[in-house]
Amino acid sequence: MQVKPKPADHDSTARSSQSLARVISFPFPLLCYHCSSHPYAPRASLSPPQPISRVHSSSPMAAPVVDAEYLRQIDRARRALRALIASKGCAPIMLRLAWHDAGTYDVNTRTGGANGSIRYEEEYTHGSNAGLKIAIDLLDPIKAKCPKITYADLYQLAGVVAVEVTGGPTVEFVPGRRDSSVCPREGRLPDAKRGAPHLRDIFYRMGLTDKDIVALSGGHSLGKAHPERSGFEGAWTRDPLKFDNSYFLELLKGESEGLLKLPTDKALLDDPEFRCYVDLYAKDEDIFFKDYAESHKKLSELGFTPRSGGSASTKSDLPAAVVLAQSAVGVAVAAAVIIAGYLYEASKRSK
Repeated sequence: MQVKPKPADHDSTARSSQSLARVISFPFPLLCYHCSSHPYAPRASLSPPQPISRVHSSSPMAAPVVDAEYLRQIDRARRALRALIASKGCAPIMLRLAWHDAGTYDVNTRTGGANGSIRYEEEYTHGSNAGLKIAIDLLDPIKAKCPKITYADLYQLAGVVAVEVTGGPTVEFVPGRRDSSVCPREGRLPDAKRGAPHLRDIFYRMGLTDKDIVALSGGHSLGKAHPERSGFEGAWTRDPLKFDNSYFLELLKGESEGLLKLPTDKALLDDPEFRCYVDLYAKDEDIFFKDYAESHKKLSELGFTPRSGGSASTKSDLPAAVVLAQSAVGVAVAAAVIIAGYLYEASKRSK
């Protein structure tokens, strides 16, 4: 049973399922920015490491045992997520949930990260998480059917599937994240009204790079902003339910009627280090997909170290090069046996 924390400072922003069409947007896989003038905006500077909030339980949560049954439930959850996202059109909010759970990570204090803490009211009522209770509620039935899976794994798997279902790249997913009962204090996510130095402050704190910042910004191809959440309104692309490189194409066009460009979006054009990646991704979608998949995986594993050679590994999980190498060895051995047999028979006939 989930431990209920003390009441939050302000009301939950959850809406009814009937309003889902309005709230599934604004995913910002670059971590959903919010305006500093918004009533729920954090009051403190984002640069210093933020303290963590109180613990909801006195005992630490155990790491999951990723055995055969755990992997079967991961597959079951993946199928259920595909059906849910396709039927509800909720890819943007699922991506946003995954990123906001992971994006609180501090590489210096090793706090926050992809640990499922966003399920607690204390965290999902942060201003930057407005509306995410809807995504949490949508995932609860899947969690009930796949009880072995941690919330942390389920939320990150939902983000991976959201990208896949909308036509984006395949993002490698490794299970085994530990759930946490500790919520970080509000103020670790980006502010949309600030520029490149602020972006670096936030993402370097997570241990990410300039390339990660720009690649992850491409997730703006999904979803739209709502004024009651962020102080901004509109979509970044013409098709907010399709994952592609159109975010970068629209960014290079300049102001377009009906499309949104945040100050942090424009910062990607103004900063020369960021701009080189914008130009590259606008020109080559394949490179963007490759870099995005790598950056998404890094973000989804913040605060989590996958076990190498652990129980989660199966033959199907091996890299293609390894599988091909193993096959080549098998072919070589078989050929050697055939040749040896032929030479043996030939030797017998010559005597």
